[in-house]
Amino acid sequence: MGNIDYSKLKFKSGLEIHQQLDSRKLFCDCPSILRNDEPDFTVERRLHAVAGESGEVDRAAQYQANLKKEFVYHGYRSNSCLVELDEEPPHSINEEALKIALQIALLLNCTILSLTQIMRKTVINGSNTSGFQRTVLIARGGYVETSSGKVGIDTICLEEDSAREVKKEGDKVYWNLDRLGIPLVEIATAPDIKSAEQAKEVALYIGNVLRSCKVKRGIGTIRQDVNISIMNENRVEMKGVQDMRTFTTVVENEVIRQKYLRDNGKSTGAEVRNALPDLSSEFLRPMPGADRMYPETDLPLLKIPRDFINEIKKDLPKLRTDIAGELKEKGLSDEMIKLVLGEDKIEEFKILADMYSNLNFVAKMILLFPKEISSKTGKKLEEVENIFQEYYADILVNLKKKKITEGEVKEIMIKLVNEGNFEEILKEEKADNSEVEEKILNIIKSKPGLNANAYMGLVMAEMKGKINGKEAMEIINKLVEKK
Repeated sequence: MGNIDYSKLKFKSGLEIHQQLDSRKLFCDCPSILRNDEPDFTVERRLHAVAGESGEVDRAAQYQANLKKEFVYHGYRSNSCLVELDEEPPHSINEEALKIALQIALLLNCTILSLTQIMRKTVINGSNTSGFQRTVLIARGGYVETSSGKVGIDTICLEEDSAREVKKEGDKVYWNLDRLGIPLVEIATAPDIKSAEQAKEVALYIGNVLRSCKVKRGIGTIRQDVNISIMNENRVEMKGVQDMRTFTTVVENEVIRQKYLRDNGKSTGAEVRNALPDLSSEFLRPMPGADRMYPETDLPLLKIPRDFINEIKKDLPKLRTDIAGELKEKGLSDEMIKLVLGEDKIEEFKILADMYSNLNFVAKMILLFPKEISSKTGKKLEEVENIFQEYYADILVNLKKKKITEGEVKEIMIKLVNEGNFEEILKEEKADNSEVEEKILNIIKSKPGLNANAYMGLVMAEMKGKINGKEAMEIINKLVEKK
């Protein structure tokens, strides 16, 4: 499929990326935590389409309303309040979520709006108890540089996430309220993308920007849609194009589908389609329009002060690609860089890396050792990591002072997990070290005149895995020099 002539087909594409932010909910103080246990309460509702700001009912909203579905909402008192149930007006917008969204906007070269209107977007599929989603335009006019030219960022909006679908039973749809209200940043590019490969490049760059900021990670925290049209036909929105391994194939398949329709004298419908596991797609609903938007009447205009923006500019996060380059220059291996970035241990690693010169060992200590020890001891990884947080710095200080060796650290950490006292463990290790040195010294005395490598073979055979080669050689060299 790599032989598609995008220019000849007048291919146009843009991306819409929705990313959850890691803060409390957008218009109340409930925590952004998902639950899988039994709900505390259940609410049943039917929703109706209403006219938007233009006075017309949006056709996508009317389509959903005509399905005459009944919606059942499951809620939890700890993270679902009256705002989620649409029984209480929304609170002021969450400042932390706004700050994160503005960081993203600035990293994408956008202009921040100093005064903007929070809007209601009609949504009648049951994913919101109120029949609408709150959204606010906060920035526009940005861009991304690609190998094939500049791609504009049309708008960046901050909005509340929808409820989470649990199941369907006939005309009833069950939703969980835990996700409803979690802050989302919506990034919409201009239709400047000229090929599937360029679309992927833009998606990867925006993903890099998002992961450099305080966003949620994991399945379901990011949703990526691709708008596609050819030959000046109607735009089709492809939902759920998250997997970057199959991204270009999904786009190419939609181009082929639209080309087939045109070649057979049919027009492409303005519609939303869902990407399927076999990389084809299916009709989801008609394309929504501007008729579903109207102002939020329960909140004032949102003012974003210049001083607030300037403070954010002073402390913009570095892009992960830039951090990776810095870590590589300091000597961290590609494997360890991938782990540090992938598990969001950047800040913790930076602090500990200033304490000890072997950066690859520091990375192993905080990323690999806890997993190995969790598996070996049967304790939960989170519990193991919490124990080690208190001792990482002490371990590195003792390593630097050569009171312990790198080869002893994992055993020390295992003893810590088993509720050992750190100072007592160090005394035990010191005694063990003295015993090891004495054994090595006896080996050297029994075979005088050999070189260090010869002694190494004898020591390793005698110790039978009780010491690693690096530590053994350090002790041998030290004892041979003394002689």
